[in-house]
Amino acid sequence: MSLFRTILFVAALAGIGSGVVAAGIHMVGAVPLILKAETYESAAEATEAPAAQAPVAHAHDAATPAHEHDADEWAPSDGFERNGLTLVFMVLTGFGFGLLLMAASELAGGIDGWRQGILWGFAGFAVFTLAPQLGLPPELPAMPAADLMARQIWWIGTAAATAGGLALLVFGRVPLLAALGVMLILIPHVIGAPQPASFETPIPEGLHHSFVVASVASSFVFWVLLGGLAGWLRPRIAALEANRALARAA
Repeated sequence: MSLFRTILFVAALAGIGSGVVAAGIHMVGAVPLILKAETYESAAEATEAPAAQAPVAHAHDAATPAHEHDADEWAPSDGFERNGLTLVFMVLTGFGFGLLLMAASELAGGIDGWRQGILWGFAGFAVFTLAPQLGLPPELPAMPAADLMARQIWWIGTAAATAGGLALLVFGRVPLLAALGVMLILIPHVIGAPQPASFETPIPEGLHHSFVVASVASSFVFWVLLGGLAGWLRPRIAALEANRALARAA
């Protein structure tokens, strides 16, 4: 029970700390780019609207769904609401990934110090950010994308394969296991990520590049902080739990 409490408290505290910092970086670096992309999206929709109203000028194949927005579709307003939701989402994400990181590290013997924690953070960054985004980079509004289900399947498969491959590389005791680990990491990229039918977009390439850099940077800081905080907190909270158990026994 004490181990479960330790994992829970460490994941919560590390998740809050890393989530708040990552949310701040995201608000400063990525949100302005998203807002700028939304202006391109609105301009493109305004340009397409007159053509859509013309009787014969532009027609869609019946089998091809048009890209439409519901007039009543909810979206967060700019400013406090958007930033507040970003903060809540990042903190919850930090808690969830903190639980995963702590569970995986406990299975491997536990984290003993912030240095080991940072290494686990690097692994988390490779599994959940670097490997999936090699095939599916972050997207801005008005950018084309492949089928959502196909992308989710590829993303989950890539993350799982990368995690398994890294485990074989780090904990495998024989060269054969290391070779299998490398193969496992490469398989999703050999298969290839799902791609959209067309790459046409009103978003400038430079804007998308800046968004990818900002997203990857905030994710890197998030994972390094999450791992480092988890590594720093884990032995301290474990010691507190042990002292509490001794006090109860006495």
